[in-house]
This record gives sequence, structure tokens and C-alpha cells, in this order.
Amino acid sequence: MWRRLIHNLTAGLFPAVIRKETKDKTEMAKYLIVGLGNIGDEYQHTRHNIGFDIIDTFAESVGATWQDRRYGMVATCRVKSAQLVLLKPSTYMNLSGNAVRYWLQQEKVPVENLLVLVDDLNIPFGKLRIRKAGSNGGHNGLGHIQQVLGTDAYARVRFGIGNEYTKGRQINFVLGEWTDEEKQALPERLKIAAEIIPSFCLQGIDRTMNQYNNK
Repeated sequence: MWRRLIHNLTAGLFPAVIRKETKDKTEMAKYLIVGLGNIGDEYQHTRHNIGFDIIDTFAESVGATWQDRRYGMVATCRVKSAQLVLLKPSTYMNLSGNAVRYWLQQEKVPVENLLVLVDDLNIPFGKLRIRKAGSNGGHNGLGHIQQVLGTDAYARVRFGIGNEYTKGRQINFVLGEWTDEEKQALPERLKIAAEIIPSFCLQGIDRTMNQYNNK
């Protein structure tokens, strides 16, 4: 009885404060950020796993802790007004869509709040290209996500890995390690790529594209 009375009195005296607190809670947007890669020691820090490396860089910067969950490693954090669910799928690259669909549904995240981080052969090393939709460009991970979700209308960050390989050596190149020169430049490029994540959540895809494309 007393609690109800106090609540009613408080609501009458400070209605604006209560409305603001309720509004802040309901407006907390949630995002799913997915770094694509392959699990296993043999794939760690290879070109095809740059999605893992980008999301690891971001997670470390915000102190997020990874947990082994269904379909992958998952971490959560908040950046100002945004709730972020970070995901490294354990499905292997070609079945990435299964993990993405599950966590979109599990966390009730709309597809427009999905951001996928991947490698791209068609972009020079370290260059970044952000798109809000589009074809998979021959990337098996993006292809499976599109197939499972039934749409290509989701944001993605492509990190250029270059195409310095001889004929017939594409798979070896993609699954291979970085050159010594690339390893020296990689930390700075990873830092910039990781900055895209909070920008996407707080500023939106259009402003993020203008700020970071080809940076």
C-alpha cells in the first residue's frame, strides 16, 4: 500500500523524470555485429579470418568478454545508447548464415541493425568498403547469410586483403598468413576498421559510409 502511494505521489510530482527514464529504456537500440572467419588454430590470423580480428580488436577496446554460446563465441557491451551483441560464428565460413539467423532471432535484432565484417579479394590490402546492401561478391560467408536470411539488405564492412597470388593459388592465398609488411601495417588498419562498429550503431550506415569508405 505504502509503495503504491509513494509511487503515485512521485509520479504526480515528477512526471517528466519518470517519462524520460521510461523513454530511455525503450529507445535502447540493439545491434548484432558479426565477424566472419573459420574456427581452429590453423586459421587464426589468416586473411580469411580478418572478420574475427576486427571484432576482437573492438571487443578488447571496450573490455567485452567472450563466452562460448550456441553457434559461436558471443560477447555483449554497451556504447552510449546502443546495446551490442558481438558474434564470431563457429559454423565455419560457408554456413555463417545459420549463426547470424539464430542470434538475430534470439536477441530480437532487426536486419537493419546487422553489421557483418568480412575479407575481400577485390580490394587492395587494408582498404575499407562499407555497403548497406548488395551482392555477396563471391564471398561464401556473405552468400550463405543472404541465402538463409532471404535478403542482401544488410550492412557489411569489406576489409581488403588484395589479390597478390598466381593462377590457381587463390585458396592458398586467402587461407594464408599475411606478409611481414602487411603484419606491420595491420594493427593500425584493424583499429580503423573497429571504429566503424560504434559509428554504425550511433551515427547510422550513411554517415559511416561517408566517413570510412576507402579510408
